[in-house]
Amino acid sequence: MSTTADRAAVTSGETGPVPGAHRFSHAAMATLFEIHCVHADAAYAGQAAQAAFDLVDRLEREMSRFVANSDISRINELSAGQETRVSPETMACLLIARRMYDITGGAFDISIGSGLADLDIVPDEFVVRARAEGVRLDLGGVGKGYAIDRMAELLEEWEIFRAVVHGGFSSVLALEGPSEEGGWPLTLSSPWAGGQEILAHVSARHRAFSASGTQKGDHIRDPLSGEAVRGRAAWAALPRAGEGQEDAAAVAEALSTAFMVLSPDRVAELARRWPGLEAWLLPEPAHEEISGPPVIHVAG
Repeated sequence: MSTTADRAAVTSGETGPVPGAHRFSHAAMATLFEIHCVHADAAYAGQAAQAAFDLVDRLEREMSRFVANSDISRINELSAGQETRVSPETMACLLIARRMYDITGGAFDISIGSGLADLDIVPDEFVVRARAEGVRLDLGGVGKGYAIDRMAELLEEWEIFRAVVHGGFSSVLALEGPSEEGGWPLTLSSPWAGGQEILAHVSARHRAFSASGTQKGDHIRDPLSGEAVRGRAAWAALPRAGEGQEDAAAVAEALSTAFMVLSPDRVAELARRWPGLEAWLLPEPAHEEISGPPVIHVAG
């Protein structure tokens, strides 16, 4: 994987791609998805990767607010008292988003303050019902991670266990390492200083990472104030093991987005209470609103 300089990122180690690993790429969800995997049969690995990319395309058609008649587009058009059916995948993603809304005290909000609480989400019926009009959803802060989780499951169904999957370098999920000796070499890099500042080196296996930053514009907004978030970059990492962690990439993406809004003390509190969660906050150089050490790192 190659590094990028315009956003907070999780990229490959300085040694470059792992020797013997196959690499497959696909553009979707306004970013580039990649699969790096180790398998004896390159053609078979390619077929598995294509199946994973086909899955991403289907999820985008179902969950993008920019696609006419997608599940999310139909939800966004609901008036008070109306309802619409959604796919099982969209319902699962909405439930993750609602859970993260509650956990973060509204700091992560796929409605960006337009009224997530005004939607009744009925899992058993795959129905979303509006109690008020004007609710507007955008799964951009969780959908990519959700897609990566499902891609990883599909690769395992194809018996490809040694793999790492990423979407635009900001969401990464490592499965089993490329060898028995270690995990996938990754780095956490700053969005400032041309992306050359390395914050941490990790050897990743069965772990999800997500990075959020502001260098690509005002795409992250505080759900409570509606103001664009500036002045920091944030990373979250979670183990892909244990109850509730089959959605580790989606949850990590939601958390890194919330960490852009939450105070450092609140981020530290969440990390300490959440087993296996790691959080990094990096204040923008010379930014007046955030003070403290150059890098804040806490782990649960």
